[in-house]
Amino acid sequence: MRIFFIGFGQAGGKIVDMFIEQDKKLARGSFRGIAVNTARTDLMGLKHIELKDRILIGQTMVKGHGVGTDNAAGAKVTMDEADTIISAIDRRGTHDVDAFMIVAGLGGGTGSGGTPVLVRQLKKIYHEPVYVLGILPAPEEGRLYSLNAARSLATLIKEADNTFIFDNSAWKNEGESIKSAFSRLNDEIVRRFGVLFRAGEIGKAGVGEMVVDSSEIINTLRGGGISTVGYAIAAVAGSRSRKSVSGMIDSIKGSIRKREAAEEVLLGEDRTAKIISLTRRAMLGRLTLPCDFSTAERALVLVAGPPDELDRKGIEKAKSWVEENIAGVEVRGGDYPVSSSYVATVVLLSTIGSAPRIRELLSIARETKEEVERAKDRQPLSIDEDIEPLFE
Repeated sequence: MRIFFIGFGQAGGKIVDMFIEQDKKLARGSFRGIAVNTARTDLMGLKHIELKDRILIGQTMVKGHGVGTDNAAGAKVTMDEADTIISAIDRRGTHDVDAFMIVAGLGGGTGSGGTPVLVRQLKKIYHEPVYVLGILPAPEEGRLYSLNAARSLATLIKEADNTFIFDNSAWKNEGESIKSAFSRLNDEIVRRFGVLFRAGEIGKAGVGEMVVDSSEIINTLRGGGISTVGYAIAAVAGSRSRKSVSGMIDSIKGSIRKREAAEEVLLGEDRTAKIISLTRRAMLGRLTLPCDFSTAERALVLVAGPPDELDRKGIEKAKSWVEENIAGVEVRGGDYPVSSSYVATVVLLSTIGSAPRIRELLSIARETKEEVERAKDRQPLSIDEDIEPLFE
């Protein structure tokens, strides 16, 4: 799947920079991207997005210093300079793009304010779907960040074709600061979505038996709303152990053929069981947004790994298990052969109906909004007029 990434703000720029780094290492050319920011220093800190693809906006208003946590300012700057961003996208090329993906932290000012504006502009100009990968701030990042995220999310759900959520608070280890966790959390994002959006590629490992192409992913996401992604991984058994098993079988005279057939059946069952187990772990483990997965309207199961570890029966059974556990009946799935020492399963749950973290975020945002409004009504401290000032 060919994705055009747009990193909006500091967090979005860093994550897209990592996607581009991954794409260069794999030499696939599936991803391209730009970074957009109101802060010059954030853009200069990127390593893999080319300089010409780093777009500084809002220079007249904030002179390259960023908008801070003012997402209203982030929205205004984006409205004023939408043409500049669109021109940069066109220069990079969109003729073979399957979808746009805007990546942004939803707690700050530039990304949370500008992303909904850019989504609307892209949808006016291009026919391809426009998705958002939004990073929710942890509660300890501050109540204003939660208010920003709630405002941004309320708009994105109406504007974007689908919104993926990654919740920082669900992934931060106990006692770990958000700042020290950022690198690890970004790695989690790029790993999961990198596998998902590379589905259907033809690499050295060949073509999958059950190919998941871009249309499968787009159809899974077509309902809009909020989506979450699960991921699980397991090491592939060493080739040495398999050879030793074959050698033992070959040494038994008079039953070589029967034992070889039995081994193939056993290995097939092992592959099937592994895929089903990985799918359950992916869905029942830590999702990018913890939620009630039974409320999902659609789902997609993707299994990636060495060709001899992939199993059609296992994928079909995994799809059936997912279908039994979600609200909808649309469950797509397939395999993605890669040269790897691991087998990984990605489960995309689309159009979620219930997520406690979103309810909590909205509640914090309402309380914060009320506090801000009360603060505006307070009168500033005044000094008794009878006291003479030092000078006038």
